[in-house]
Amino acid sequence: MTASLIPAELTPEALRAVELPALATDYLGLDASFSAEELATRDRVRTFVDEQIRPNIADWYEDARFPLEIVPLMGEAGLLGMHLSGYGCPGRSAVEYGLANLEVEAGDSGLRTFVSVQGSLAMSAIHKHGSEEQKQRWLPDLAAGRAIGCFGLTEPTAGSDPSAMRTFARRDGDDWVLEGSKRWIGLASVAQVAVVWAATDDGIRGFVVPTNTPGFSATPIAPKLSMRASIQCDVRLDGVRLPADAMLPQARGLSGPFSCLNEARYGIIWGVMGAARDSYETALRYSLVRQQFERPLAGYQLTQRKLADMALEIGKGLLVALQLGRRKDEGTLVPAQISFGKLNNVREAIEICRAAREMLGGNGVVLDYPPMRHANNLESVRTYEGTDDVHQLVIGQAITGLPAFR
Repeated sequence: MTASLIPAELTPEALRAVELPALATDYLGLDASFSAEELATRDRVRTFVDEQIRPNIADWYEDARFPLEIVPLMGEAGLLGMHLSGYGCPGRSAVEYGLANLEVEAGDSGLRTFVSVQGSLAMSAIHKHGSEEQKQRWLPDLAAGRAIGCFGLTEPTAGSDPSAMRTFARRDGDDWVLEGSKRWIGLASVAQVAVVWAATDDGIRGFVVPTNTPGFSATPIAPKLSMRASIQCDVRLDGVRLPADAMLPQARGLSGPFSCLNEARYGIIWGVMGAARDSYETALRYSLVRQQFERPLAGYQLTQRKLADMALEIGKGLLVALQLGRRKDEGTLVPAQISFGKLNNVREAIEICRAAREMLGGNGVVLDYPPMRHANNLESVRTYEGTDDVHQLVIGQAITGLPAFR
């Protein structure tokens, strides 16, 4: 995919070769805040993205195709269940996991979403709340990318308020029978296992559901204008019969799925800064090369103002992510602080991507360049794992002590 009239010096390949000043890529000197091991993890994932995602993402996005062939490669790269330990999981730190999300989302939000659904949602649910048998059965295959998992919480009428879910699991002898529907379930049509949350007579419980169980069906939602290189599905549960040991024994009530959502939200805080950085660096390189009125666009005051604002927000967003990552590694991070990061970083990232698109002029609307793709993807990221409004209310409750959800 290329537009043949793009000047050679402005092609994406040529722009990536443009050298940038040191302050342009790390204005606050944050690299000094990471350990050698953390930087090695970041650089390894960055190389993976450069080799496996960047050359292909425009075609995947245009074709609305999630590349199943990349799943085992992500497993080999240690990206799946990266922050979990045991059962074949890499056992890396929260900061390393964050840096990995940063780099993957610099490639594409849809690919980072897969990493989150697989590791922070499906695998995390089994790792945190599952029986030993469930862990042994699923986690090694999920970590290696031999299997794909999904996480069934959101419903057509229950998004921000999962307590209103209608999916119900009833006892029938020793078995459980699930009836209901889920919507916007990532990877469900290609997954081998689903973690499904359902109301029961004993409150909300989680179930490990092999997707080949009779009565389970998943239909991809299409067409989409966002997250086109990813899969989101409608799921039907029509008399899905499960044995008693399919229930996650350690999860009871909404604290079960919420603990997994917080893992995914934490990854988003880092990830969206990757999309923002990729858009900013594209706009910066483009403006250094693109000539208008006999000088580079980067030499104009309006351009420098936009670039300065981008660098400012990326630096602040990474500081937020790093602070939360250190607290997570210390075990002192609380959910309301995750809401702070998700709200701020997604909100700023989408503005950076939109501004970068504008700076590319007409070229900004073609798939040769990433800012508009990133901006479109971030419309989804801004909605899932808690909208801006929901996170504002979480923060509002934290600073006032008064709940305003109802």
